[in-house]
Amino acid sequence: MKNSRKIQRMVGIASLAAITVVLQVIANYITFGPVSITLALIPLVIGAILYGPWAGAGLGALMGAIILTAPSTGSFLAINPFLTVLICLIKTSAAGIASGFIFKALYKKNLTIAVVLAAIAAPIVNTGLFALGCMAFFWKTLQEWAGGSNTLGFLFLTMIGANFLIEFAVNSILSPSIVYLVRIISRNYSIGANFNAGAIYSDDEIKETKLVVESEK
Repeated sequence: MKNSRKIQRMVGIASLAAITVVLQVIANYITFGPVSITLALIPLVIGAILYGPWAGAGLGALMGAIILTAPSTGSFLAINPFLTVLICLIKTSAAGIASGFIFKALYKKNLTIAVVLAAIAAPIVNTGLFALGCMAFFWKTLQEWAGGSNTLGFLFLTMIGANFLIEFAVNSILSPSIVYLVRIISRNYSIGANFNAGAIYSDDEIKETKLVVESEK
């Protein structure tokens, strides 16, 4: 039973990892301003919800590694490769961890709120840590790129403003879909998730599901 659950978990995480790679490779070439957008936050959030914060961290690290191959990341790599790698891996991993812990803390009280907050936390943490990293380690570079204009304004409005708003909007809009997916998947499939149906369904819903299954037999 334990081995079966581990296999289900590995397959589930591997599937989300594949989706993460595909989405982020595409996103590497979509830019709004000087940096590319991140499209892989949704599978990251789903992974953090279904398999916990550390699965979210793993998917985030994978996403960060793909971001390093983006053409726009080359500008940072040329200046300081080590810090660029560090920022890319930490910001996306932290987004996965934050989403996972938020969901874990709230899902027994209210599944919808837990999913929505986990979903919107990802772009906030991801963009926030990127901004902090730029200010801490690439400030002089930002001043040069700003060309005499306000450096903070350049960072938040030109570099990351549009990207953040798009990422935040996508995650917010798709939150109800994530709630639906979590409920359907956890009810109908054995995927090795970190919680069982009894944790997110009322007793009446579980009884109703059992009656439907029995009637189908």
